Amino acid sequence: MTHSARVDELVDAMTLEEKIAQLYGVWVGGSDDGGDVAPHQHDFGGEIAIELDELLPTGLGQLTRPFGTRPIDAAMGAVSLARTQERIRAASRHGIPALAHEECLAGFAAWGATAYPVPLSWGATFDPGLIAEMAARIGADMRSVGIHQGLAPVLDVVRDARWGRVEETIGEDPHLVGTIGTAYVQGLESAGIIATLKHFAGYSASRGGRNLAPVSIGPRELADVILPPFELAVREGRPRSVMNSYTDLDGVPTAADRALLTELLRETWGFDGTVVADYFSVAFLKLLHGVADSWADAAGQALAAGIDVELPTVHTFGEPLRRAVADGVIDIALIDTALRRVLAQKEELGLLDPSWSPVPPALADADPSQPEALRGLIDLDPDRNRALARRVAEEAIVLVRNDGTLPITAPGSIAVIGPNADDPYAMLGCYSFPTHVVSRHPGVELGIRIPTLLEALRAEFPTSRVTHVHGTSVDGGEVDGIPEAVDLAAASDLVVLALGDRAGLFGRGTSGEGCDAESLDLPGAQQQLVDAVLDAGTPAVLVLLTGRPYALGRATTESAGIVQAFFAGEEGGPAMAGVLSGRVNPSGRLPVSIPATSGSQPTTYLSSALGQRTEVSNIDPTAAFPFGHGLSYTDFSWSQLVTDAAEVATSGAVSASLRVRNAGDRAGVDVVQLYLHDPVAQVPRPVRQLVGYRRVALAAGEEATVRFEVPADLFSYTGRDLRRIVEPGEIVLSAGRSSGDVASSVSVRVTGPMRTVDHTRALVPSVTVVRGR
Repeated sequence: MTHSARVDELVDAMTLEEKIAQLYGVWVGGSDDGGDVAPHQHDFGGEIAIELDELLPTGLGQLTRPFGTRPIDAAMGAVSLARTQERIRAASRHGIPALAHEECLAGFAAWGATAYPVPLSWGATFDPGLIAEMAARIGADMRSVGIHQGLAPVLDVVRDARWGRVEETIGEDPHLVGTIGTAYVQGLESAGIIATLKHFAGYSASRGGRNLAPVSIGPRELADVILPPFELAVREGRPRSVMNSYTDLDGVPTAADRALLTELLRETWGFDGTVVADYFSVAFLKLLHGVADSWADAAGQALAAGIDVELPTVHTFGEPLRRAVADGVIDIALIDTALRRVLAQKEELGLLDPSWSPVPPALADADPSQPEALRGLIDLDPDRNRALARRVAEEAIVLVRNDGTLPITAPGSIAVIGPNADDPYAMLGCYSFPTHVVSRHPGVELGIRIPTLLEALRAEFPTSRVTHVHGTSVDGGEVDGIPEAVDLAAASDLVVLALGDRAGLFGRGTSGEGCDAESLDLPGAQQQLVDAVLDAGTPAVLVLLTGRPYALGRATTESAGIVQAFFAGEEGGPAMAGVLSGRVNPSGRLPVSIPATSGSQPTTYLSSALGQRTEVSNIDPTAAFPFGHGLSYTDFSWSQLVTDAAEVATSGAVSASLRVRNAGDRAGVDVVQLYLHDPVAQVPRPVRQLVGYRRVALAAGEEATVRFEVPADLFSYTGRDLRRIVEPGEIVLSAGRSSGDVASSVSVRVTGPMRTVDHTRALVPSVTVVRGR
């Protein structure tokens, strides 16, 4: 991002206090009567009391979550934000509006806005185009009410499924995370919203799967697993912001890591946007990491590392920073560098234009002087949004196991058993607005319609007798309701077991930020409920509404079916009912492996031979259902994978293709996955690594050829001297239905000199689908 003469003029004209004011946000809550926003009080960071009247004469960089802090009508929030922007402009001599940001991890985090499926469901779709469409819709809603920046996507690669924030990730494979995440960035940015990549970098690899725990991965794992999704998104998505991780990498907190935030991100990759601090992470340099002896020291370290804006609210970048600069302890050049980036971004958004209006598009034809008359004017959950949320949910649901019971054909009686059957919150992740905010406001309505699974099943099977009992709660461990559940199961034709998680924050749930798991057993007494119902003898289908994968014990082999949904959003119930009835032919694939046992973490499919089952350890980490797995109600036949050449130069490319035919009697979607293996390398390489994929929709009897153009750059890895190299030798390409189900493989000989590659290398293959023979 280049800055203009206008930016230079402002930098030269600003006082130190005015410069610093552009580098922090204030956490506010919009007013439900259309009045000005009010500062929000927080739980973390040791922050000071905020008085807007005292701050605004010097200006303000950002407004934090004006819609996402308390339940407010969208139109009232838009009026409140517009009035506050006018107040900000009028109070300071330069008249610069604030940049307003919001969460958008599972939709715009505002009361009454569409709750889409969580990112782990995005990964399950294997459909970048659909996720880009969803992100563009989210961005348009945010932009319509005056928001400029969205704090998504999360590009952390799952390394330990016990980590509470697995639901916020896209999966356990860097290629899947990178391609889906990049699509989200492109969609959000296409709507004019600044996308924010997070959490840069390594957050998901914390020890023991514990939130904010130290990260002890080596430089090779960092380079080959953690960083590639960010690298792809920066290059192809062109996001305008990045947010640092909370954790430390090998002892260096990322909020103070210049090598990461400046040397790699900016100087090597060429990122030219803003780096914003994850909430309170600058203060955490003193409070938690113990690497700063004062607030000023924390601020100086963060600025020197490359952080431009302190979020969510002013603290270390306030008076402590001002004094340190005035006393010559911190170089004002650090302030000016960050300031130019912030002002260049505001200029790009039109915020430096004297004719800029704070009235957002949704209020363009309204009279803001009568705000109460506007209540209900803005609909953030229109039918077109709900239809899109339904499509994402339908594509994301994974048919994991089926003994032939599914699809269900109107049985006389269905026993719906389990704690997640009749709870709308079972469809929502921890950053959905109802879970994140409404749950803390007793008596406030959800703001959107969320059919439960029970409601959806009754609508889907109107001629069946559908009866429900809980059996147990999500995590309370009660067993006294299990006998009633067994009796109902024995008296029914079919059982649907609705199991899983309750999303929450910091221990107030079984999944979500700060809701880490000690093991991957189902929470509470749910496994006991499963075992007891299986013993009843009635065919039982497990419906999993979760934020992470769980070991399922006997159900892995004894259930009639297993259907997995990762917090599928407001339309998740009808989508799941459609899959169970066969109205929807499932096409989702697992973005994370489902473990066979609960104690085999941390492990993912992406491991070398010694990370697999061996004779020298009694622990078998083999998944019950591997990454990429998913069944359909139709059958697909594949030809052998073939390449256009037996050899490829280290600087060349090879084409690999196969034919896919829908051999069943109904239309369906298959997902062709291309995996790579390097049998002999300088360092142990994964037994299987995803390098490409493509969803293929085929009518019954239809076939298509799927062709991957694979650059040799995709064979590269970080060698012993930490250079990324492509070396001569054998490479095995495999066509897989999953990482554990390879249909066919072909070896290619890589020839020529060993080649060093860098950030300009090819990152993805090109994939084409040609229908017909």
